[in-house]
Amino acid sequence: MEQVKNVYVPDSENPRILVIGAGFAGIHLAKALKDLPFQIVILDKNNFHQFQPLLYQVATSGLEPDAIVFPVRKVFRGYKNLIFRMADVMAIQPKDKYVQTDIGAISYDHLVIATGSTNNFYGMKDVESNSIGLKSIQEALDVRSNMLQNIERAAQSNDPLIKRKNTTIVIVGAGPAGVEMAGAFAEFRKYIYKKDYPELLDFPLSIHLIEAGSQVLSAMTEKSSKDTLKDLERLKVDVHLNTAVNSYNGDQVELSNGETISTTSLIWTAGVKGQYPKGLLPGVIVKGNRIAVDAFNRVEGMADVFAIGDIALMKTEAYPNGHPMVAPTAIQQGEHLAKNLVLNVADWKPFKYFDKGSLATIGKKRAVADIGKFHFRGMFAWFIWSTVHLMSISGFKNKLRVGLNWLNSYFSYDKGNRLIIRKYKGIKA
Repeated sequence: MEQVKNVYVPDSENPRILVIGAGFAGIHLAKALKDLPFQIVILDKNNFHQFQPLLYQVATSGLEPDAIVFPVRKVFRGYKNLIFRMADVMAIQPKDKYVQTDIGAISYDHLVIATGSTNNFYGMKDVESNSIGLKSIQEALDVRSNMLQNIERAAQSNDPLIKRKNTTIVIVGAGPAGVEMAGAFAEFRKYIYKKDYPELLDFPLSIHLIEAGSQVLSAMTEKSSKDTLKDLERLKVDVHLNTAVNSYNGDQVELSNGETISTTSLIWTAGVKGQYPKGLLPGVIVKGNRIAVDAFNRVEGMADVFAIGDIALMKTEAYPNGHPMVAPTAIQQGEHLAKNLVLNVADWKPFKYFDKGSLATIGKKRAVADIGKFHFRGMFAWFIWSTVHLMSISGFKNKLRVGLNWLNSYFSYDKGNRLIIRKYKGIKA
C-alpha cells in the first residue's frame, strides 16, 4: 500500500501516531509526546482548539470567541515532531492501517481516536432541527445571535404574544452547562436588559431551566444541588424538575407534564453522545455511542488503535458506566497514554482517574465546589472556579484577556460583547 495518498506528510524514521481530534485529550497527548521519537500527526476539521467550559460565556455575551479558541498550529509552535492537517476523517481502515479523509488518505503506526462528543437529542428530530446545542464555538455564537436578534424583534413588535415568545429563553438540561448559562442569562436580565431595552420593561426576559431528573447538578453532591437551586431561584430562574421535553417546533415547547412554553429560543444541554468515524468494529460501540476500551485505552479487538477522552468508555469498579465526560478525564487519559506509548507493552500501566473535584458557577459571586470531602459555596467557591478555569486556558495573552474581562465585568456588571456580527438564520418571527 502507498504510505500517503493525497495528504502530504513528510517521511519519518519514527513511528507515526495519528491523532484524530484537537480537543483536550488530543492536545494533551501531543504535548506529552513533545521531542520523543515519534512523528505525531493531528487531524481536525477545525484549525483551532476550543475551551469548551467557557462556551456559555460566549453564548451570553460575556466573552468574544477568540478569547477561548486557539490556533492548533500556534499551540504546537516549536514542536519538531508534530504535523497538523485540517481534515475531516471519513473512515478508518484498520486492516491496512490508514484513515480516509476529505483531503485524502494517511497511514499510521498507532491511531488515537480523540473525537469527543456531540449533542444527543435522543431521537427527537423536531427538537434537533429547531434548537441550538452548546458543544462548539459556532453553536455558542448561534445562541448569542439568536438571543439578541429575538430581543430586537420583540422591541420592533406591537404584538404582546410576539414580544413574550421572543423574550423567553428555555434551557434544557440542568448540568453545569445549563446551570451556568441560566445564571449568566439571569445576570444579563438584571444588569443589562433593562438598560439596553427600556421599551421592553413590561416584558423582562423569562428564563426556564428544564431538567428531567429530580435535581440540578445531579453529578455533584446533594448539598451543591440544593445550594444551586436556591441561587437559581434567587435569580428568578424558573426551574422545572422531573420534567422532560416532548417536542419543540420552533415556537412552542411541549413538556412531559402537559405544560407548553412559547419561545423562539431553546438551548439544548441535556445530553451528549460520542462521535466517531466509520470503520470501527460493530461490537466496540457501546452505551452513549462511545467506544469500549480496556484499562490502557486500547480499542477492544483492534491492534494499535486507541480511544481517549469523551469518546472512550472504560469500565472500572469505581466507574462501571465509564469515566465522567469532562475535561480532566480527557487530559489525564491523553497524558497517561503518552507515558505508556514510550514503554514496552508489557510495562504499560492501567489508567486510574484522579477526581480533582467538581465546580459550577451560577453567576457572579455564586458558585459551588465539591473538592474531596469538602463543600464550598458562594464567593470562595466562585474564586476557586475562576482560578481553575483561568489557569486552564491556553496562552498567557488569552489568560490576560479573559481575566481583564472578568475583572471589568465584576465591577461594572457589564457585558461588552453584545454584537450581532453573524446573524443566526434559524430565527423565528
